[in-house]
Amino acid sequence: MIKQLEITPNTESLFGTRDENLHLLEGGLNVSIDLRSDHVHIEGAARDVARAEQVFADYEHLRKSGYAFHNGDLGSMLRIVISDPSASLRGLAEAGRQRSFGKRIVQPKSLNQRRYIEAIEKNDMIFGIGPAGTGKTYLAVAMAISALVNKQVNRIILARPAVEAGERLGFLPGTLQEKVDPYLRPLYDALYELLDQERVDRYLERNVIEIAPIAFMRGRTLSDSFIILDEAQNTTSEQMKMFVTRLGFNSKAVITGDITQIDLPNARRSGLIEAAEVLKGVNGISFNFFDECDVVRHQLVQRIIRAYDDHKQRQEQQLSLLPATPAPEPLVEGRTAPPILEQ
Repeated sequence: MIKQLEITPNTESLFGTRDENLHLLEGGLNVSIDLRSDHVHIEGAARDVARAEQVFADYEHLRKSGYAFHNGDLGSMLRIVISDPSASLRGLAEAGRQRSFGKRIVQPKSLNQRRYIEAIEKNDMIFGIGPAGTGKTYLAVAMAISALVNKQVNRIILARPAVEAGERLGFLPGTLQEKVDPYLRPLYDALYELLDQERVDRYLERNVIEIAPIAFMRGRTLSDSFIILDEAQNTTSEQMKMFVTRLGFNSKAVITGDITQIDLPNARRSGLIEAAEVLKGVNGISFNFFDECDVVRHQLVQRIIRAYDDHKQRQEQQLSLLPATPAPEPLVEGRTAPPILEQ
């Protein structure tokens, strides 16, 4: 099937730098797109051509309604449309515009990020597990701000384990807040990017936004709150159980972590790994997993994560090929162990 579409003024911005978005559509939708002077030829199976045509129609509608794409949002949305046949460019853009995230419009940049946002909207406890740079914490903070701005909750509570400090926290200079701030800095960064600094400072002063180590959660019932536990891979089993049982009425909890970067001592098991096993069948809890394809940082980060994963797999394969070490012979009563010969 061949479809001819007229190129209207300013539609060229859909094509992307060096027609990268058209190449993306060609590869993802299995169509051939031929640019002419005043129109576009789309050739392929009828259903694939119809999906490509819908992308052009949605872009034209958004352009006429004054919608502006920023920071690579268009390419990210096109990847979601390609990955999910039920998604549309117009639907993704308008869904993002309907959410209020303070001074920014936050768009999911991958299919897993979209599912993560939808899970946060539908569930009261959400786990986001995956490598660095996949937007787990940033999107959770954005959804928390949206809930606060829209008066769905009365406060935001952001928690993190301060594993590196441990009992040495008291030896750091400054007040208690100054001692723990370095471990909570990524949460501050996300807040200041999404809200005006004066507003964030006012919320912090009034305790509308509370940032604290996870130890401060013990014994509390957190109602009318949006609670985020970041770096959850560094919680112990006891800490995780304590945290997930803090949830009060009209509250939502998002727990994020990267199980490949656990800083706990070897003798202690990560509470995040245990929670993923224990709570996977509990109704109302959603588990969302990310991989290197969801990384929204520099493209080099994707390649670094993939390289580490490949290296880990090679090591596991090499270990599996090593001969098993024979177990020592048990001592029989009346026999002595063989003497150790000195060299």
